[in-house]
Amino acid sequence: MFRSKLFPGALLCLCFFAGSCFAVDGVARLGMNLAGPADWNTELPFVDVFRMSRPWISQEKGESWGKGPELLLDEYGWVRRLEKDCFAETPLCTIDGGHYPSGRYVVLYDGKGKLDFWNAASVVKSEPGRIVIDVDSSRGGFFLRLMETVPGDYVRNIRVIMPGFEKTYEDNPWHPVFLNRWKGMACLRFMDFMHTNGSKISDWDDRPTLRHATFSKKGVALELMIDLCNRLGADPWFCMPHLADDNFVLNFAAMVKRKLDGDLKVYVEYSNEVWNGQFAQSRWAGEQGAKLGFAEKPWEAGWRFTAYRSVQIFKIWEKVFGGSKRLVRVLPSQAANPYVSERVVEWQDAYKHADALAIAPYVSFNIRPGGDPSSDAVANWSVDQVLDHIESKSLPKSIDWITRSKAVADKYGLKLMTYEGGQHMVGVGGGQDNEKLTKLLHEANGHRRMEGIYDRYFEAWEKAGGDMFCYFSSVGRWSKWGSWGMLQHYDDDATKSPKYTATMRWAKKLGQNVEGE
Repeated sequence: MFRSKLFPGALLCLCFFAGSCFAVDGVARLGMNLAGPADWNTELPFVDVFRMSRPWISQEKGESWGKGPELLLDEYGWVRRLEKDCFAETPLCTIDGGHYPSGRYVVLYDGKGKLDFWNAASVVKSEPGRIVIDVDSSRGGFFLRLMETVPGDYVRNIRVIMPGFEKTYEDNPWHPVFLNRWKGMACLRFMDFMHTNGSKISDWDDRPTLRHATFSKKGVALELMIDLCNRLGADPWFCMPHLADDNFVLNFAAMVKRKLDGDLKVYVEYSNEVWNGQFAQSRWAGEQGAKLGFAEKPWEAGWRFTAYRSVQIFKIWEKVFGGSKRLVRVLPSQAANPYVSERVVEWQDAYKHADALAIAPYVSFNIRPGGDPSSDAVANWSVDQVLDHIESKSLPKSIDWITRSKAVADKYGLKLMTYEGGQHMVGVGGGQDNEKLTKLLHEANGHRRMEGIYDRYFEAWEKAGGDMFCYFSSVGRWSKWGSWGMLQHYDDDATKSPKYTATMRWAKKLGQNVEGE
């Protein structure tokens, strides 16, 4: 073993095993999964908040909310015409507690028509193409209403710019807090940015572009993901939509090759958690694998189709990039089941065309009404009891998953990575509806003991020889569905978050230039 000069504290090891392959222990680094575009996104990556607005809602005067006729939209989602006594609206910044900037926003648009605002926003000044509004974030989100539009020159290209960014948003669309927070990340995984789960995108012409009305429907435009990585010097991790055809993959790779800084690598993964039956992509892969005769059982057919389609995608990227030197070709699998990992990487020798096996070794505590312990029982625990369980049960189990998955990766000469990781305390199967339990799990997520748990978690990953660790997730409001956000809001005091503090301290230890504690 020897210590890396580039990443202090990381151990590198070359180990000979059967055949002519070598297992190379990874250099541990921290990457981040970014929160996806939605009007309730509390990370606020863009200074133009219309980028995160919800798709237009059709309204008819005198009718109940959302009961207007179907809207006539252009190819980018702009309203081409309104029916008589009808209008369209969209909510923006639906965030409680004042956790987005108040002040004077500037609304810019092309075309002819009439815009109106309500709830937390009111018009201060209006002229064609430019409106100034006062926004009071303590009142929650606000609504933009399209009351009139001229069919031959309809309202389009709407921008709603935060205070202070009207002169700079075109050159730099990113909020400075967002950029500063994630500087030093080795990798940015764009799974949620791309709305990967259940994506309906199949061909290149159907992709989100800079001209689209909002990114909340199809995901963020590729041009912006590339721009973000160039600004931060972070490698991108792209998840190819499960329905994407070869032409989509080819054009996607070509744009990345053309626009991404030449010293950055590209992580390429087929969809997200194709092994996970709760997702549409898993069921689709099972159907496709069965059609190809890979297996009779849909889950086995899906595992094999994952390998099959991944290799096809890798080869397209290799063709565009002139080889695999700048690529990290990722085969994904289930952390808790090394059997699945072997079935994926071995199928048609997929491992020979890949660089990494990726898993999500969460520190898990999934609590069900009929579980042992049950959700009702856990709801009456103290915070310390919850964290005792995490330390004595959940963390050792996660470390065991890492160890067993590393053995599979070594066997096939692959690096071990996480596509996701972190805590996973959540009610499931009805347990999420226990409000007392949800409150308790939120308290546990914010407890200082989480720092020590994370310290041991990351230490175990490093000791096992793990490579890229992509944390899930960056910033997001905690709810009954989980406490995934490292922080809950863009303006949180990061020093008060044990999850953020421990994670950034680890990244600093690895030599990454992060903001830190």
